[in-house]
Amino acid sequence: MTEEQNNNGITTWFWVIGWGALVWNLLGVMSYIMTVTMSPEIMAELPEAQQELMNNTPAWATGAFAFAVFGGAFGSLALLMKRKLALPLFIVSFVGIVVQLYHSLFMSNSIEVYGPGGVIMPIMVFLFGIGLIWIARHSISKGWLK
Repeated sequence: MTEEQNNNGITTWFWVIGWGALVWNLLGVMSYIMTVTMSPEIMAELPEAQQELMNNTPAWATGAFAFAVFGGAFGSLALLMKRKLALPLFIVSFVGIVVQLYHSLFMSNSIEVYGPGGVIMPIMVFLFGIGLIWIARHSISKGWLK
């Protein structure tokens, strides 16, 4: 057993990525919950352009947000529990990411409203989504997930 491996040949980076993915996706869940439960008083404190963007977000884009963050959170839990279910959950999450990304970049004025962060963050989320699918596939091929 090498210094990077622990029980069943699973490397330390697997656990670091798994816990990091869980924290990342739980932050996404918090963001989703804060978005859909925002009170009118808090909404009124946002800049007008941001209020308009949020009020004009279609239900399917908000639903994609939910699939992205909850799929990612449950996928991360499945990964940490060493379950193959992580892969389909990460795929569901990724589909949600793609749908949400499409809306943000091509159907709304989010880049105008949020500036460069309106592009950088969604692309970063997209890359993380790809990475989590790769991690799950790699872990399955190594026999780490049952």
